[in-house]
Amino acid sequence: MLSRETDILIIGAGIAGLAAAAELASSGRRVIVLEARDRIGGRILTLHPDGTDFPIELGAEFVHGRPPELLRLLQDANAPLQSIGGTDACFRDGTLSACPESKAFELLDELADFAHLQGDMTFDDFLAERRPDPEAAEKARSFVEGFNAADAREIGIIALARQQQAEEEIDGDQSARSIHGYDLLPQHLARRVEQAGGSILLRSPVASIKWKLGSVTVQTASTDPSSDRPASFSASKAILTLPLGVLKARSVVFQPEPSRILMAADLMQPGSARRLVLLFRTAFWKAKVPPEIEDMRFLFAHAMTPATYWTQHPSDTPMLVAWVGGPKADAMGTPDQFLAQTLRGLERIFSLAPHSLDAELRNWYMHDWQSDPYTLGAYSYAPIGAFDCSEAMTLPLSKTLFFAGEHTDITGHWGTVHGALRSGLRAARQVMGKSS
Repeated sequence: MLSRETDILIIGAGIAGLAAAAELASSGRRVIVLEARDRIGGRILTLHPDGTDFPIELGAEFVHGRPPELLRLLQDANAPLQSIGGTDACFRDGTLSACPESKAFELLDELADFAHLQGDMTFDDFLAERRPDPEAAEKARSFVEGFNAADAREIGIIALARQQQAEEEIDGDQSARSIHGYDLLPQHLARRVEQAGGSILLRSPVASIKWKLGSVTVQTASTDPSSDRPASFSASKAILTLPLGVLKARSVVFQPEPSRILMAADLMQPGSARRLVLLFRTAFWKAKVPPEIEDMRFLFAHAMTPATYWTQHPSDTPMLVAWVGGPKADAMGTPDQFLAQTLRGLERIFSLAPHSLDAELRNWYMHDWQSDPYTLGAYSYAPIGAFDCSEAMTLPLSKTLFFAGEHTDITGHWGTVHGALRSGLRAARQVMGKSS
């Protein structure tokens, strides 16, 4: 029978929580991981539908750059990667062609110097000060809102500049995906936890956390079968990997409230993103694109919504992913409305007859991370004045409560799997009394 007393409780079996648990269990600590869902992985959500020989990613999909910690773990997990090359296509003025050179990314390269001289400001205010040509400004805004799932009227340029620097440090212009699915990563970490004697309990949403120096008691909303009452767990320390949206919503009751942590969380923002995976009967677009973009990877239609799509290039998988980030994501309506708008947009882009894609569509997939009670939003971003908030959340409370998750990353990699991974490893080192 599982003991409800342990050395370290870890709240959440996403990448941050599993990474911390694997490190601590391997070092000989007794570890219990409490996960609200009926699965591990957090915002890694991979489907393997019957009749398909490729994964469907509804959460994280890309390995951005070459983050060493993540690449080592994927190798250990026997998760081969496929590099993503190819050509980016743009739909402009009714024509589909290779994207022209743009000054949009030059604007992002200016952020660090501009912030050093002018201080923090929103990205929209930066554009107003900088006054680039309208097309470059719109493409830069679209990239910031799409990549960061952020509102350009709120996200601060100091955080954006740090992100740009962090991307350069790991060759962020390179990207890849796990051929057999990103879920191989959490599965590997979970095996490490359990092989080292740790336990992972699913369907165990945390309702309250009562703590004091050297003591944590966690009560879940799930029932203890032996007593027909909420299950309770105790430890001397706990690592919390609750997503930013959950922290801000006060979904978990603390006694006493960790005011410093929650004040920092309140200044940050969870992003908004909608992602629609379209599985077609054939890769119909291959016959509709000009030869110079037959290796199309991303497709941008900046005057439309959705404005961003990607293929599975270099794979011939007949699948397109539609993506909307930032404020436009909140205005997409119901899933059926999102689907209809996407299909009609694709028919326009590829000069297809109206409603012709309805019969071509084999299936579609979507997960609403905004209303999911265990995420309440996409990955985090730092609005103006909130650049230091992630660091504030890395400081333990009374050497008893420790916080991790991508929103606590201090290396400039908010909103990434490797950012979450680094935060979990950092929290584990803090628990073990090592340098953070």
